[in-house]
Amino acid sequence: MNADMRLDVRLRDVTEADLEIFFEQEQDPEATRRSRFAPRERERFMKHWTTKVLGDPTVLVQTVLVAQAPAGNIVSWWEHDRRFLGYWFGRAYWGRGIGTRALTLFLRQERIRPLHADPFIGNTASVRLLERCGFQRAGMLTHGDDEHVLLTLG
Repeated sequence: MNADMRLDVRLRDVTEADLEIFFEQEQDPEATRRSRFAPRERERFMKHWTTKVLGDPTVLVQTVLVAQAPAGNIVSWWEHDRRFLGYWFGRAYWGRGIGTRALTLFLRQERIRPLHADPFIGNTASVRLLERCGFQRAGMLTHGDDEHVLLTLG
């Protein structure tokens, strides 16, 4: 068995210390290139997380832990009448099956269906992760100049 397959992947509530790690992960140029998500400056990032994520009781957010270290986060929120899901992992945790295991755990907590995700079309790893977890392609969306795949879990 691959050593990564034995890694202890868990979810827990977000702590204030996690926000610093999430901020640093969002600044990774390769992650922002793949996601087509522009990194925010620190004050804007912290305000968003404290008010729109942690401050909104309708948002479900969890820190992903790998061997007790924060590896990223998974979050679901309402956007108009649709429930969306998003995630962000530090680059050290990419390509190791951690996202699949973490998302599987998260989907046991997030019971609202349908659930939607809209990764950038060029982020094939993210599209594959969602499809492995049961999401199906439901169309395309445009964010700015970028096309995103709309995936739905019924």
